[in-house]
Amino acid sequence: MSATREDYPRLEQQIEWFDRNSARHQRWYRRLKVISIAAAALVPLVASLDEYAVFAGLLGVVLVIVEGLQHINQHHENWIRYRSTCENLRHEKYLYMAGAGSYEGQNDEQALRQLAARVESLLSRERDGWLQLRRSIGEQEGESSQSVSV
Repeated sequence: MSATREDYPRLEQQIEWFDRNSARHQRWYRRLKVISIAAAALVPLVASLDEYAVFAGLLGVVLVIVEGLQHINQHHENWIRYRSTCENLRHEKYLYMAGAGSYEGQNDEQALRQLAARVESLLSRERDGWLQLRRSIGEQEGESSQSVSV
């Protein structure tokens, strides 16, 4: 049994999407972390120089903005979740292609139906996880705005 793009095109599309978006979130996460670490490391040095004290404050502002962007965009969490989903989809694809695991002994039609069911289950879990993360962020933002307005 050998899978082609025509067997289940959604699988290839989803693997490509999760791979591309995982890499994008990883790049953003790493960039923002480097900026955050550099700004945090420079604050004490710049603060110790009397004529540059205003720059210490600016570095603090940069640090807060970068960490806020990281929190809002969830680059680290999305990178890890998307990479995990991508690898799970690839795993399922390779088992299907090899006729191994739960696909062993099935005819092509049965195996393709099972592949579709398993892929859709993985995608459903990813969607549910994404919704849960969004709800969690919304609740945190609601709590922080309530504490500010009190």
